[in-house]
Amino acid sequence: MERYLRNIAIKEIGENGQKHINKARVLVCGCGGLGSGVISNLAAAGVGHLGLVDSDVIEISNLNRQFIHKTENIGKLKVLSAKERIQEINPEVTVEIFPHRLDKNNYHNIIKEYDLIVDCFDSYASKFLLNEIAVKENKPLIHGGVSEFNGQITVIVPHKTPCLRCIFPEPDFEAKIPEGNLSPVVNLVASIEALEALKWILGIPSALQGHLLTIDALNMTFKSLKINSSDQCVLCS
Repeated sequence: MERYLRNIAIKEIGENGQKHINKARVLVCGCGGLGSGVISNLAAAGVGHLGLVDSDVIEISNLNRQFIHKTENIGKLKVLSAKERIQEINPEVTVEIFPHRLDKNNYHNIIKEYDLIVDCFDSYASKFLLNEIAVKENKPLIHGGVSEFNGQITVIVPHKTPCLRCIFPEPDFEAKIPEGNLSPVVNLVASIEALEALKWILGIPSALQGHLLTIDALNMTFKSLKINSSDQCVLCS
């Protein structure tokens, strides 16, 4: 436990809490910018089993923000590169990789063994699909999104808190997220996602259940917006 002494020194964690972290199974969906921060933080904290979902390969344009990947790994599957990095950060973590594009046909076998899902996908379609999967399978979901200087995070507990379709009842699944991404902003959102994941594991109540945290990093403003479940939601009403 010497590796985790600084965690254990926190009264809300202690030895018992660290054991919970070490036994946790977290599925990280997306090994890009958000995934880089979430994966690194959870591995360093000692989450015992990490699942990684991503079908993409590394491109040079990824490297301005996806810091778990190395230049020499360009062209390599992101899940393989991320697994290598996790083993460098903390060899005690067990890593399972899924080099697939998550869809309605393959998700069950991927998520069934995991306690918690973290959304690090970079497209609207993938995010809303993951939200649908989480609600149907009753899996808690940490949602995060980022674009340019803006970000958002919420904690979704199916049938207890609003889901994404409550917030955005008629999403444009074909809409494109702006391509601009700045590493500090991405890392900020990812760090909050990782923190919320650890709080869930530890049983610490989250202020982001039923609230959407929005970040304007250009003006350095943070707003927590109360959101309500919708009686008209096609998924969780």
